[in-house]
Amino acid sequence: MHCPVCGQQQMSGETRFCSRCGFPLTGVAELIATGGAAATSSVQTGKESPRKRGLKQGLFVFLLTFLIVPIVAMIIMALKLEPVAVAITSVILFVGGILRMIYALMFESGTPGELTLEERLLSSSKAKALKEQPQATLPPQRSVPASAYSAPTGGSWRDTNELVPNQPASVTDNTTKLLHEDQES
Repeated sequence: MHCPVCGQQQMSGETRFCSRCGFPLTGVAELIATGGAAATSSVQTGKESPRKRGLKQGLFVFLLTFLIVPIVAMIIMALKLEPVAVAITSVILFVGGILRMIYALMFESGTPGELTLEERLLSSSKAKALKEQPQATLPPQRSVPASAYSAPTGGSWRDTNELVPNQPASVTDNTTKLLHEDQES
């Protein structure tokens, strides 16, 4: 089986994701097994719609206001601080829950198993990025061909210490020469 996105051949038919691009291959395996016919169980009836999920999240945040705000108020009263944190917490949770529910009603789909707006945007941008990636190719030819290089000629190899005249080869040589000079004088 080959990945329909990047063309990578998979090691076995039981592979769940492409080893190169990460594309989920479970639906592809089902299509191959049914001879290209779409399976009737592709609609996921067990999942709830993004709209319903968003409404539940918004309601949860809204109701969380009635739990978190009293706790924050008790902490603020115990520490004898200004009640600004209580007001901020109540506004964020109360308004945040309502805004989440409004967003779910206005922008999210009501069909079960469908992707949310954000998931659709992410999947389309990922698919676009995969299409824009160049296929693996060899690097371009170098400007100097390998035949222009030749092996070093035989003969005496020079030590790097010999390249600088009138300087000792190492610290020990320098110390030894200084000791010899001291003994001679």
